[in-house]
Amino acid sequence: MTGKIEARLAELGVTLPDAPAPAANYVPFVQVGDLVFVSGQISQGPDGLIKGKLGADLDVAAGAAAAKRCGMSLLAQARAACGGDLDRITRVVKLTGFVNSTADFTDQPKVINGCSDFLVEVMGDAGRHSRSAVSAPSLPLGVAVEIEAIFQVK
Repeated sequence: MTGKIEARLAELGVTLPDAPAPAANYVPFVQVGDLVFVSGQISQGPDGLIKGKLGADLDVAAGAAAAKRCGMSLLAQARAACGGDLDRITRVVKLTGFVNSTADFTDQPKVINGCSDFLVEVMGDAGRHSRSAVSAPSLPLGVAVEIEAIFQVK
């Protein structure tokens, strides 16, 4: 039987990727009590990494689309942490978003909205969260966006 969150993803035409494997000496998530801390997920789509610098190579819309892809990977990691059952997630607690951007780019929050809006669209009020959106002069592998998350689970 498909859970509520999986059904909503299907309704939106969204297929989550497999949970990406860590690229270094860390784990993709850690559960402490009822909180799952998901390591930063970088922007990647079906055709590979989404690279570039906001304010030079990419506009806000492209950055928001990259952030949405991060959100999909975050949910994929949360699904793995919950033994395949997304309905164990009771709320998105916090996102921390990093935007590869030029020194004069100031729309980091609009970029990270791509992930925030996606999570609310999928989870409703349980997807509303606290958040930070910050600039970085570069990100791993030249990606445009990296986002980490904290989920509350049952």
